Amino acid sequence: MRDVILSLLAKEPAHGYELRQRLMQALGPAGGALNPGQVYVTLSRLERAGLVEAREVAQPRQPDKKVYELTASGLERVMHWLNDLTWSKVAPLEFHLKLVAAAATRLADPVALVDSQRLELLRELRQVQELALQEPPDADGALLLEGASLRLQADIRWLEVCQQRFVEREVR
Repeated sequence: MRDVILSLLAKEPAHGYELRQRLMQALGPAGGALNPGQVYVTLSRLERAGLVEAREVAQPRQPDKKVYELTASGLERVMHWLNDLTWSKVAPLEFHLKLVAAAATRLADPVALVDSQRLELLRELRQVQELALQEPPDADGALLLEGASLRLQADIRWLEVCQQRFVEREVR
């Protein structure tokens, strides 16, 4: 969330509410889960870290508002983030380790774990597809939902491969 907010401020200074609106627009239906307080907490942390500066801006008919803008350090972090090609979740490493541990200890059936996980991912995929049907095809949120759908489909396919391997091991 930090880096996303910083990148939104790279375009122009903004108030917390404006940033939340931009995030919600970019996320589409998934933006509904965004807690409004999360933006303000993140802005406070970024300010303490010296990545943004806040200034009060007078408004004619409303109370002054706090507008945030990037510092040089904030811009440097945005540039680093934009050029960073690592993904936080390239592979389902933790689940893989769970399967290996279950098979090694025999405390759980790896095939049953795969089945349970696949059912959960199918449920999530159905939710994402339902949200996608409500989104205009050219909306930014539609692109996010397409990515989520493809990722879930890939994870489901990977689970099928896992199940096949563990079933083959049982036969041996």
